[in-house]
Amino acid sequence: MDSLRYWLTEMHVDGFRFDLAATLARQEGGFSPMSAFFDMVAQDPVVSAAKLIAEPWDVGQMDSYDLGRFPVQWHEWNGRYRDRMRDFWRSQATGGIGEFATRFAGSSDLYRRGRRTPSASVNLITVHDGFTLRDLVSCDGKHNEANGEANRDGTNDNRSWNCGAEGATPDPEVLALRARQSRAMLTTLLLSFGVPMLLGGDELGRTQRGNNNAYCQDNEISWFDWSAVDSALLAFTARLAAFRRSHPVFRRRRFLTGAETSELAWFTPAGTPMTDGDWSDPNALALGIYLDGSDDPDRAADGSLLLDDDFLVLVNAWWEPLDFTVPPTRPGQAWQPEIDTYDPDRAAGAAQRRAGDQVTAGPRSVCVLRAPRPENHGNPG
Repeated sequence: MDSLRYWLTEMHVDGFRFDLAATLARQEGGFSPMSAFFDMVAQDPVVSAAKLIAEPWDVGQMDSYDLGRFPVQWHEWNGRYRDRMRDFWRSQATGGIGEFATRFAGSSDLYRRGRRTPSASVNLITVHDGFTLRDLVSCDGKHNEANGEANRDGTNDNRSWNCGAEGATPDPEVLALRARQSRAMLTTLLLSFGVPMLLGGDELGRTQRGNNNAYCQDNEISWFDWSAVDSALLAFTARLAAFRRSHPVFRRRRFLTGAETSELAWFTPAGTPMTDGDWSDPNALALGIYLDGSDDPDRAADGSLLLDDDFLVLVNAWWEPLDFTVPPTRPGQAWQPEIDTYDPDRAAGAAQRRAGDQVTAGPRSVCVLRAPRPENHGNPG
């Protein structure tokens, strides 16, 4: 506790990410959200006000994954988000389309209880342990031979897909598919409810040559190659970050279920509301998401309403194009395409769409449409 207070008061850090944080909560042989360490943190006026991020794994314990069990002021790396999004974008919807929707909407099944909010979920697709994003779409398996352990080290559970060729390739079709996969996953990450965590270098197209355990390498495997920056991916990622920052509807501070409110609604590609049968379809790989930016918005620090435009997010993880029918939402609503991960240039200048019109989402892509906020929702209520 003395060390934590020192870093906060003297070094002026914003907070901490605790490696294997569950080890700090061991009490009577196992994890306890009421552990002495959590009590001390909660009672300390300095440490309790900092950003507290848990890597919720333990080591050497029978039940060593404690996702969703940390106290209210803690945030957690969400490994279930990582696994489901990786599976979804390689067209393996483990857990069904409902699992994708739950993770996209902030993982309320993990964090709603105990007065926690979507910000408890630190969403990630890649991190310093494991593949970079470029390697995630370039390798079916790890390539850790340089580590000197006969490729035995590092995890085998990568949920990756090489898009048709293993490792580096000059094939333009494979490279184009890898670029589309990268844009789809980055867009999912930046638009999901919760706190997005982007691995440094993923926005540049950084590779570790398929090494998923490169901590022991201090050479070209682990270095940043500033001469090989993917400028198109960098520009796309910057645009995504600016888009999220500009639209508070993607940064809601509470969970939206879509059941009791119009703030969030789910649609089939045909433009009809999702039914129980649609949610339970094990083969479903496409979904429409409606976000109402004016219905019961959050408030800013000064008390003003964080009103926003409305958005349709069309998600297609099929390997073929898919036509979405624009669902009826607000009367007379006109939708302007804003983001198209299949072809980032296609959204610019695209024609507006209205209820009943069709939008074609390219293979394995995300399309985002925006409708301006109605003027009659502009005054604080």
